[in-house]
Amino acid sequence: MAAAISAGILGLGLGRGRRILLLRHPRRPFASQTDGEARVLQVLKDKFPRASAIRVVDISGGCGAMYEIHIESEEFKEKRTVQQHQMVNQALSEEIKAMHGLRIFTSIPKH
Repeated sequence: MAAAISAGILGLGLGRGRRILLLRHPRRPFASQTDGEARVLQVLKDKFPRASAIRVVDISGGCGAMYEIHIESEEFKEKRTVQQHQMVNQALSEEIKAMHGLRIFTSIPKH
């Protein structure tokens, strides 16, 4: 079971021999950042200079196919969520061409 957990697979017993397998993405050490994450982060910093927080995580295991992005910025104030996400998509228009997917989370700082 320990090997399965370290490989990202966890079996949960449900009694009477039934099990559920939960798969999770392997985690990288906190200090490491992929080249793709750094590139996307820099583009977002340039496009959203007033952002109070930006986080970019490669959720494809490091190959750059899918990213999760969290941005907190005053620039989103008085914009609907879809408009906020359109702003992020526009900022990353070139980078998106090489991606398979993108999860976007936007927010406005709470002062």
